[in-house]
Amino acid sequence: MEQLSRLAGTVRPGGRTARVRASVLDATQDELVEHGFHGLTMDQVAAKAGVGKTTVYRRWKSTAGLVADLMNELANQSMPHADTGGVEADLLANALSVMEALNDDRLGATFQAVIAAATCDEQAEQALRAFYLRRIEEWAIVVDLAVKRGELPEGTNANEVIRAISAPLYYRFVVTREPVTLAVAEASVARTLAAARAGAFVTTPD
Repeated sequence: MEQLSRLAGTVRPGGRTARVRASVLDATQDELVEHGFHGLTMDQVAAKAGVGKTTVYRRWKSTAGLVADLMNELANQSMPHADTGGVEADLLANALSVMEALNDDRLGATFQAVIAAATCDEQAEQALRAFYLRRIEEWAIVVDLAVKRGELPEGTNANEVIRAISAPLYYRFVVTREPVTLAVAEASVARTLAAARAGAFVTTPD
């Protein structure tokens, strides 16, 4: 996910509208990193992006709208799930993608700002939840494949496995403010995989 730290470097084709959106989202990320969610203003984003204020207000309506679109774009550009043929390597790839994102100066600061905003702003909360649900669903595929290969028990809840992989990393990142290291990522995978193999994530229909 480290490739997401600069949206302007990955502008998709689509003419002026796409270029304007890319510039505005890049400026939004700059402002989030520098000032946080509560320091984000539509006027400053427009000025930094070199776009008319009217355009920004008309399309995005509010700073929360800017953040929601930014998180949607980050989700679109996130790396797809791994497919190494083995669950351990796939889950490690997931943990490493999270670790790299959190340790990226710009992307990590973006997540910090949006996570902080989500505690007090409903639209920021919704944007953050939508981003992570998409990432969980993308990587849950590797768990479902592992079940089909017989590496994990039938009925394993794939989404919960992926949540368990990233939870210790985010705890250090957000709560205890400790380094998110390779050793932490590897330990999270080892513990989660041991629990999954033991059936800890098996769920039964209601």
